[in-house]
Amino acid sequence: MSSTAISTDVVIVGAGPVGLFAVFECGMLKMRCHVVDSLDVAGGQCAALYPEKPIYDIPGYPQIDALDLIDRLREQAEPFHPVYHLGQQVEKLTPQDGGRWLVETSSGTSIDCRAVIVAAGVGAFGPNRPPLAGIEAYEGKSVFYMVTRREDFRGKRVVIAGGGDSAVDWVLSLADVAEKIMVVHRRPKFRAAPESVARMEALAAAGKIEMVIPYQLEGLDGADGRLDAVIVKTLKGEERRLEADVLLPFYGLAMNLGPIADWGLHLDRNHIHVDHGTCATNAPGIFAIGDIATYRNKLKLILTGFAEAATAAHAIHPLVRPDEELHWEYSTTKGVPGS
Repeated sequence: MSSTAISTDVVIVGAGPVGLFAVFECGMLKMRCHVVDSLDVAGGQCAALYPEKPIYDIPGYPQIDALDLIDRLREQAEPFHPVYHLGQQVEKLTPQDGGRWLVETSSGTSIDCRAVIVAAGVGAFGPNRPPLAGIEAYEGKSVFYMVTRREDFRGKRVVIAGGGDSAVDWVLSLADVAEKIMVVHRRPKFRAAPESVARMEALAAAGKIEMVIPYQLEGLDGADGRLDAVIVKTLKGEERRLEADVLLPFYGLAMNLGPIADWGLHLDRNHIHVDHGTCATNAPGIFAIGDIATYRNKLKLILTGFAEAATAAHAIHPLVRPDEELHWEYSTTKGVPGS
């Protein structure tokens, strides 16, 4: 172990909702955690991509905005005093004597630990940009790949392009905020949840949004980053000019495992294969949970990741406390340690 390394029980790679809940689960078993994330704030995609987007499948919350969920999870983890290393990426995992690991980050932080939980979601992510000439000049001014505040679009003429869940969800969310919404898609069929598509079609039937189908993005018209119109075209070459203030292209995320791909883990289509019963990877002492973890019949849901966080924490306990028998108890019985 390096003399300059910080020592802890568990390092959690990823400060998204599943990583934050893993802090709580480890804390309930009296294990100390350090959390590393490449983003400058905790929350993962919930904070970076859709902080005001409502989530409907969190137990006990009929509806909760993504950022509110992150706030509740951080509050829940706080009694266990996690240490956050934000704005830095884990670059190296090196095995040490005694089954320990040395975690090294892009900022020069070194952490010695007994176990690592990879909760990195989809890995490093960024938007798939549409191939439009000069789009870079508009990005962050009138072209956005994510919505962080609905109010930013109040009274705006908004073009939303895409046919997946993100596109349709933001059509529904911004319909009562924007002056006008135009939905651009190359075909009538959408890949989003059927219930959401039905709600969007009802808005179109009521004249509250305009469906621009079948069209694709062709170009942008404006100056100094200020958008005046979005040019769209059919496959037959028919062109339309959509007067607009904002373009929101939702063509999915470009996912990149980054250094994770070099850690010697068993990968399956850019996901880490784990044992379903323990969330252990093929490397002793390294576990994976949340969207980055895969096994047979895996459901990519936040609540699945929460369950995996508990599973991994219990599998890690005998590694951290090999001489301490774990007497499992409900939280209602033992409360929160130290509270």
